[in-house]
Amino acid sequence: QVQLVESGGGLVQPGGSLRLTCAASGFAFSRYPMSWYRQAPGKERDVVAYIADTGGIRSYSDSVKGRFTISRDNAKNMVYLQMNSLKPEDTAVYSCYVRLSSRNYWGQGTQVTVSS
Repeated sequence: QVQLVESGGGLVQPGGSLRLTCAASGFAFSRYPMSWYRQAPGKERDVVAYIADTGGIRSYSDSVKGRFTISRDNAKNMVYLQMNSLKPEDTAVYSCYVRLSSRNYWGQGTQVTVSS
């Protein structure tokens, strides 16, 4: 079955960096675009970054553009989110996402807390 397992979250000070990892299994990873979403307490889940199947196309929400970088390793079935210059408003649960055969799949998420 489809599995998406995130890791790499934690507590970081403002201005710090974290690298999130999503390990994917149960589908032909290299054929599908992947995304990272985040959900802050009391808010809706929003897309943060998107990467096409080959990695040639990437896009970001305005709130993270220039600070976050999405990448993927199709040989390892992994997608990454490098987060730099973190701000308190980046605090959220971050999840990776794939859409397969008209179904949406998210991982369980990893908590990122930005606080001094």
